[in-house]
Amino acid sequence: MHKTLIVTNDFPPRPGGIQAFLHNMALRLDPERVVVYASTWKRGREGVEATAAFDAEQPFTVVRDSTTMLLPTPGATRRAVALLREHGCTSVWFGAAAPLGLMAPALRRAGARRLVATTHGHEAGWAQLPVARQLLGRIGEATDTITYLGEYTRSRIATALSPEAAARMVQLPPGVDEKTFHPGSGGDLVRARLGLTDRPVVVCVSRLVPRKGQDTLIRAMPRILAAEPEAVLLVVGGGPYEKDLRRLAHERGVAASVRFTGSVPWSDLPAHYGAGDVFAMPCRTRRGGLDVEGLGIVYLEASATGLPVVAGDSGGAPDAVLDGETGWVVRGTSPEDTADRVTALLGDPALRRRMGERGRRWVEEKWRWDLLAERLKELL
Repeated sequence: MHKTLIVTNDFPPRPGGIQAFLHNMALRLDPERVVVYASTWKRGREGVEATAAFDAEQPFTVVRDSTTMLLPTPGATRRAVALLREHGCTSVWFGAAAPLGLMAPALRRAGARRLVATTHGHEAGWAQLPVARQLLGRIGEATDTITYLGEYTRSRIATALSPEAAARMVQLPPGVDEKTFHPGSGGDLVRARLGLTDRPVVVCVSRLVPRKGQDTLIRAMPRILAAEPEAVLLVVGGGPYEKDLRRLAHERGVAASVRFTGSVPWSDLPAHYGAGDVFAMPCRTRRGGLDVEGLGIVYLEASATGLPVVAGDSGGAPDAVLDGETGWVVRGTSPEDTADRVTALLGDPALRRRMGERGRRWVEEKWRWDLLAERLKELL
């Protein structure tokens, strides 16, 4: 029986977009044919117990390395080889090509016939650094396929690969569960609970880090409030940037119009998207291109929920927007551009509805998990 070994440092309960991507894909493979080799979420009793509880709920086998950061060390590679042989796996999927794809030659020698390495945003950064670029090239030679999120990441990563390896690249973006993210996801209840029922709501769902551009939204709020005095910015998510964002909201005099929810359980995210009239995340590229948005699945989740989106121009974020149809792409560094697009949407219910409906159709046509899981099965 054909079985797949998934080797990854990014797997729940560790939070994040790559983790959700891999988990959703794994759930759509035959559970009898999947073995996951992953790191432990975090040290300490709480982290170990949370990891064990999550693993016990999965329909497939999960084997955890004792480390919190799985790297292609000799020891980890030996264990991956042992798991491949023990479970009779004939294919390997590296959840992130860099750096775990460096295990590929050893797994090939151990009997793996198909090796697929998936790239995200950080590999586009690797392609710009001399040593990391060489490692990416080695991974390209050792695997059968390197997948990419969209045209931005493909064009950057391909420069680090041989022409033959670049020609074998295949698009495999994350998908959206259109049955979970939909226009009737419970947004009215969230609005009522937060006292926002009659107010125009701009929602941003994301980890709070500088690249995501929540600060640009806060800087845009005075201009938005001038046009829509009752508007409120709903910032959904947690992260290290929260204290700075709260201080910025006070400095700009808009603290009363900015609400922070903190981290929200995944099961509550669809309702928080649905609490918005407009979704906005003006992400921008930082650190000379090393800190870049790989795709921006949040825009597609918002589209599935029926919201128009305002996206930043970082990396592959524009790949998740049909500019002028499902929303708009703006300069992520420009509060003025962001405010202008947000106020245009808040002031035009028909435009919001039209863009939201187009976004929902686009997700159903192109971005459903079941369609993308079939592509992965073919690659494996």
